[in-house]
Amino acid sequence: MRVVVAGGGNVGTFIADDLVKAGHEVTLVEIDGERVQAARELGEPSGVTWVVADACELSELARADLDEADVVAAVTGDDEDNLVISLLSKQEFAVPRVVARVNNPKNEWMFNEMWGVDVSVSTPHLLTALVEEAVSVGSLVRLLSFEGAGPACRRPASPRAPRPPAATSSSSASPVTPPWWPSSARIT
Repeated sequence: MRVVVAGGGNVGTFIADDLVKAGHEVTLVEIDGERVQAARELGEPSGVTWVVADACELSELARADLDEADVVAAVTGDDEDNLVISLLSKQEFAVPRVVARVNNPKNEWMFNEMWGVDVSVSTPHLLTALVEEAVSVGSLVRLLSFEGAGPACRRPASPRAPRPPAATSSSSASPVTPPWWPSSARIT
């Protein structure tokens, strides 16, 4: 798959490196020529084609051969740039799939199909969802652990094990066992 990543910062280079390792053809577009030169000298990430260009300018974006791209990832540190890159990719180059990074979660509402974005990625929202999932899963695990402890309670009680308190009654009725008490440990 041919992928163009717009934004050669830490996020863009990490994504590009992962994609190259997965066997994809990756082009990184970065406006900062010095950053590109330094990355080329270090050979990082290896296997990536670098293009020095302003990805918000149609003529410069064309130099990255977007018309041949299967996916564009707009991952600059600026939401406005990511929206412009997404719109140009979709409208001018008919890129089938556009993924855009949302830096400010308050801007996420704009990252939609009207702006050419197929998938938006908001790190704060992803982290919130993962925390909520962890809390939900943690509650479920605690509940299952509690319910799972039931069989251990169903083992016959040791003669030295404490017994639940008997109901105090003036009559000679047998002690009352709470309804949640395992049946094998019923007090008789």
